Amino acid sequence: MSTSEETPPRGAAGKPAEGPGGNDLGKALHGWRDRLSPAAVGLPAGGVRRAAGLRREELAQLAALSVDYITRLEQGRATSPSPQVLASLARALRLTTDERTYLYLLAGQPDPGPGHVPAHIPPGLRRLLDQLNGAPLSVHDAAWNLVEWNPSWAALLGDPSGLRGRERNIAWRHFTGRHGRISLTSEQRAAFEAAVVADLRAATARYPADLGLRSLVKELRQVSTVFAELWESGIVGTHESATKTIDHPEVGALTLDCDVLVAGGSDLRVVAYTAAPGSEAADRLALLDVIGTQAMT
Repeated sequence: MSTSEETPPRGAAGKPAEGPGGNDLGKALHGWRDRLSPAAVGLPAGGVRRAAGLRREELAQLAALSVDYITRLEQGRATSPSPQVLASLARALRLTTDERTYLYLLAGQPDPGPGHVPAHIPPGLRRLLDQLNGAPLSVHDAAWNLVEWNPSWAALLGDPSGLRGRERNIAWRHFTGRHGRISLTSEQRAAFEAAVVADLRAATARYPADLGLRSLVKELRQVSTVFAELWESGIVGTHESATKTIDHPEVGALTLDCDVLVAGGSDLRVVAYTAAPGSEAADRLALLDVIGTQAMT
């Protein structure tokens, strides 16, 4: 599911059409941006700031949108954002469930129902992720779209901020040959592929109305023989704790434990990489955390 920017519909006079809430959408976005500090989302303060909240550039980075589009939304010149854009904004602004519903209402879009893959991170899970910030963590939805990550994860596996659409989907990247820095043995690859295909099969049953999920599966069956064969076989697999080797260009190879945790009630997957205390991998992970922090600063 891509995060695309929308061209606002125009009326007979060539002016942007007004949404159901007029410019209430822009005011709400501005207010939510103002209340969120850079530190709360893992960003550096960045010198003198006119306001304590996020800059438009920072929100654009977090939501994978352009600064121009954020500006047009807040100024009321773009009034019809897509559900994908709204989902990205809700995650970036850390909205509560009620605030997220209000966001969709202001934008004139129906709040995604039970037939769609949920990507909203509940406040409780958000606090837990913040407290576990020392380990590389990422969050994925039931279709294995990358929803969020912390700086440690970006330092370990590469910053995904510039990725769009399918490039943020773990299944798409794997089955189309974009493996990144992770090295897998043949046994690890087979187990991972079985678990991912099983996840997607189960997701299509839980979220039959999600067009993005259906499109993902259809295209994967077309472009990947391996995926198509696994899908047709009806294979069943589960994600188990595994040891993975990450070939990092600066600190070398790190052999880490990888665990996939399913957050109850939200159907989100939390992927965590850890190393045994005192191990060489733990030392390299700590060094990488410093290097990554310095680079972001």
